[in-house]
This record gives sequence, structure tokens and C-alpha cells, in this order.
Amino acid sequence: MSIGARAVALVKRHGPTVFGLLLLVGALYVVQREFRNLSWQDIREALHATPAATLWSAAGFTLLAYVVLTAYDRLGSVYAGHPVSYLRTSLASFCAYSLANNLGFATVSGAAVRYRFYAAWGLPPVAIAKVVAFTSLTFGLGGFALGGTVLLFEPDVLPFFGEGAPRWVMQAVGGLLWGIVAAYILMARFVPHFRLFGHQIDLPGFRMALAQTLLASADVGVTAMIFWALLPPAEGLTFLHFLGIYIAALSAGIVANVPGGIGVFDGAILFGLAGYMPTPEAIGALLLFRLLYYIVPLFLAGVLFAGFEVSQRRHILDRIGPERGVAISFEVSAVAGLTAIAAVTLIFIGALPPKPNLLDGVFDLLDDAGSHLAASVVGSLLLVAVYGLVRRLAIAWWAALLLLLNGAAITWLRGEALWLTGLFLLVSVLLGATRPAFYRRARLIAEPLSAEGLLALTAGAICGLTLATVAYSGRFADYSWWGVVLSAEAPPSLRFAVGFAAVLLLVAAARLLRPARVPALAYDSSVRERLLALGAMAPPEGGADGAVFGDGGRAGFAFVRRGDVWLALGDPAGEERDRISAVWRFRDICEQARVDPAFWRVGPDLLRVYADIGLTPFALDADGNAPRYLACRAERDLEALLPLLPEADHAG
Repeated sequence: MSIGARAVALVKRHGPTVFGLLLLVGALYVVQREFRNLSWQDIREALHATPAATLWSAAGFTLLAYVVLTAYDRLGSVYAGHPVSYLRTSLASFCAYSLANNLGFATVSGAAVRYRFYAAWGLPPVAIAKVVAFTSLTFGLGGFALGGTVLLFEPDVLPFFGEGAPRWVMQAVGGLLWGIVAAYILMARFVPHFRLFGHQIDLPGFRMALAQTLLASADVGVTAMIFWALLPPAEGLTFLHFLGIYIAALSAGIVANVPGGIGVFDGAILFGLAGYMPTPEAIGALLLFRLLYYIVPLFLAGVLFAGFEVSQRRHILDRIGPERGVAISFEVSAVAGLTAIAAVTLIFIGALPPKPNLLDGVFDLLDDAGSHLAASVVGSLLLVAVYGLVRRLAIAWWAALLLLLNGAAITWLRGEALWLTGLFLLVSVLLGATRPAFYRRARLIAEPLSAEGLLALTAGAICGLTLATVAYSGRFADYSWWGVVLSAEAPPSLRFAVGFAAVLLLVAAARLLRPARVPALAYDSSVRERLLALGAMAPPEGGADGAVFGDGGRAGFAFVRRGDVWLALGDPAGEERDRISAVWRFRDICEQARVDPAFWRVGPDLLRVYADIGLTPFALDADGNAPRYLACRAERDLEALLPLLPEADHAG
């Protein structure tokens, strides 16, 4: 591979992540700058000053926004040629958007949720893919149409860009956005389909394309109205001005790919509104907007989605649940999401200005333990622990539980509201109740200590001691760790030391929270004999590329490589407990190889486990009286695996 090709591959693999991190760093700078002169009292007063009529108005716009969103899926099912009832599409749309908005990676996670619903309702795979593509494209059309309108008529309002660029440049960008929308509508009128990157794109027709554009524009506009209704009147701030700020902030949050645009969306909003109103009022509206549009729908969607999953898998849950204490996927996602909210809360506390400590002047040690720097470091480490929770690592469970209890102590020592301390304790209890779900071993524990692991441990210990020294020195304890880095009052050497120590500590923690490496066995005669003895599907030598066995070696299966997808041949066969660990091992192996796992001709017994690793089942021909499925990561790999599905499933 040439140097140029390697560079392109490197940018393609890591570019979005790096860009997202840069946006997050910029947002942290903005949030830190805005929060340094605030107090909880200012924010509390701004929240109390919000009239009840304003809250009801914003709640009404929230309801309207989600009603508009439900039309996306209804139109999408009509476009796919498999109309689904409005009640069902409303359920799929609400759950998909609510979960995707909060969990991040909206296109992928929203697609995965939709595949779960529509596959259960009998839609063929191609039709589901069309619904997903339709909803994703519709959302983008609204942003392009309204963003183009703002830039054409109010080119000066966008934060970061509007004031520094000539009006004609911003208006040209707005014209380009509208040109894209107009080109799409015209193509839908005259061109039935076209090919892009080797894929055939079927256009919906002129009327449907026009409906898409109007629907998506209404969606973005109504969502912005939620926030607009919560803002106090401000001189010079018209709705069109605010719409430009909102679209820019929303786009930045989506590009950053962080859950709910946390930090990035907020920083852009605060930056854009800074010239129009006091920061406490903007933050009060921001908190209420997140509560109404993100948090409340998330809990409702979580309950609905969990209920749907249970109703679809009752007969399977009874069999799988006791085997390894594997919680259903929603339980793991929910507790990880709650832990992430707790982490962000601590980071938020670390960015606030100093306030009297509960034990000020009584115990200096405890006084420093509840400092801003301690809150910001614990919150940052807790976010890293969430990464391990999602991967079901036992060490991450212990780390998150310890950090949550630490967070409860910090909020109590800082004299925050007792309900906030209670929430940290509640999340700790919920996490503790799901202990059996986190059974995977980390590389640090399962393998001999390597030089890399020893380096990560040493670096983490040194960096932790460095930050503790700064926290307990007293002078900069009332700064978050990034606040010390950005402070003009701190000596350059201290700023560098704190920044380097904090980043290295987080990197070291992430390196220590990696699952143990699991090797795939070469497919030879001895491996084939082992599989046959277990009752697994075992093709002749040369008919498979490898095999995977469970933790105990008492269950296994063969697999073949199909490009970026590794396809397991049937369910793992063998001891019931070890079958589940074999599935998770295969997922780990595929992750290490940077490919996706899939399972071919599996029965209904382990569908819940395949769902836990993000796979969606599609029906194949029945084997006698037993139904058979293809389980794959549908939002990415369905097209490549379509030849494995029955001909009836190709229609759409």
C-alpha cells in the first residue's frame, strides 16, 4: 500500500473521531469560559423565573416535534412499498429518535432500533433498508433547507463564521444548500434511480421528495421553537437569528458524535447567545430544553422499547436469563447511560465557580477531596468507565461503582442539594443490581502483564498522584483540570503538567479497560473433530476459515470470512453456559480484526444474545419445524449478506 493510500485509510478510520474530539475540546473551552463567573444561585433564579405558561408552551412544541417525527417512518414505509400502520411507525420512530438522540451515532443507533421493530413486523430486509435510508435522508433535507434559508436572509448570525466572513460568501453557501435540495427534488421528478459508490439509489418521486423537504423543515423548525419558547425576550434576537444558531449547534453536535451532542451543542448555543442575554438565562433555557426534548422522551422510549423487546422474546428470556445472569441489552444500555449522565454532572460541577464546602475549615483533607478539580477528574474517569460498561467488563463495573460512590461523596462535601447526592447513590444501587451482566474479563486480568500494560498502570499511577498533588495544594483546587490548563494565572509549567497528566491518565484508563484478546483457531481436522463431537455444523476441511470456542472450551462453531463480515455457521453447539461466552468471544475476535460478526442459520434459542451484541435476525427457510435466521449488523452488512436470504426476502 502506498503512502498516500495509507494516509487516506488513516484519515478515513480516525478522521471523524479526531474532528469530534477537536469540537469537544473547543466546546469545553467555551463552557469553561462561560461558567467561571456563574453560580448555582444565578442558574436557580433563572429557572425559577421561567413562567409556567412558558413551560407548557415548550412542552406543547415538544409533543408536536415528536408527532412530526412519526411521519418520517410512515412516509418511509410507503416509499419502501410496505406500508405499516401509523401506530406502529409512530412507536418505531419515537423509540429510534429518542434513543439515537441521547446515545449518539444517530444514524447507526437509530437504524439498529428500526431494524428491530420492522423485522419483528415481517418487513423484508430490503424494505427495512429503504425505510432507514429514507428517514436519514429526510432529516438531512430539513437541515439543508432551513440552513440555506437562514444564510440567504441572515448571513451574519451563525456563531464562529457569520461575523468574520463576507455576506456574499455565507449567502453563496446558503444558495449551495438550497441548490442541493432543489437538485434532489428535480431528480426525484425525472430520474427514477441512480448509482452512487456502487449502490443503486431509488428516488421516491416528485411529490414524495417535496413532502420529505417540507416535513423535515417543519421538524427542525418546531424543535427550534421548543428552545425559542424557553428563552426570555432579548433585544435583536429574532427567531430567524436563533434558528441559525440552533442549526449550527445541532450540526456541530451531530458531527462530534457524542451522546446527545453533550458539551458541543451546549457550547455552540452558549457562544451564539452570548451577545443577546446573560449566561444564566441561556443555561436555564438549555437545561429545560434538554429535560423536555432529550431526557423525558428517553425514559419513555426506553420503557416502550424494553416492553417491546420483552414481548418479542418472552420465551427466550426464560431460557437465557438464568444461564449467566445476562441482563437484556436495554438494562446494560440504561445503566451505562445513567452512569454517563452522572459523569457529565460531575464534569459540570467541576466547571462551576467555587462555593463554600460543607466542611470548610474543619478537615482540610476532606475539603480538598470535594474540590472542583476532584469532581472534574472523577467525572472524566467515569466517562471512560462507561466505555467499559458498554463492553460488559467486570473491571469497569467495579471502577464505575467506586467512582459513583466517590461522586456521591464529592457532591455531599461540596454542599450540593441532597437529592443530587441521592441520585448518585441510586445509580450506584442500580449498577450494583446488574453485576451478573458484567462478566467479561479485561486484558489486564486475563493475560500476563505485558510491557504495555505495565506502562499504562505506571503512567496512570503517576498522573493520578500528580493531579492529587495539585488538588491538595489548595491554590488551584477550585479549578477543573482543564480550567487549570486554560487559566492565565497558573504558571506555564503547571498548566502543561496538569493537562499532560489528565490526558495521559484518561488514555491509560482506557487502555486498561480493553477486553482480553481471544484468538480464533485455524480450521483443521482436529478442530473439526471437536466441533463434530459438540454437535456443531462442521464442513469438510477448507469449507471454513476458523473456529471459536467458549471460555470453557465446551461449546463452539466454525466461521467463514466474507470481506468485512465474518459469518458464523450456525449456533454455538455444546454446554448451554459456554454457548453464550462463545458468541461474545466471536464478537471480540471480529472487533480485533475490525470486521462485523454475523450468524447464519441460527435457531430462536440465542436470538436474545445476538441482539445483545447488536445483531438483527432475519427469517430464513425453516429447518423442519424449527425456524432459522440470519443475524447480522443490518445497518451496515445487510446488502452484502442478501444472497443468503430467501428469494422472497429480496422483494421490496
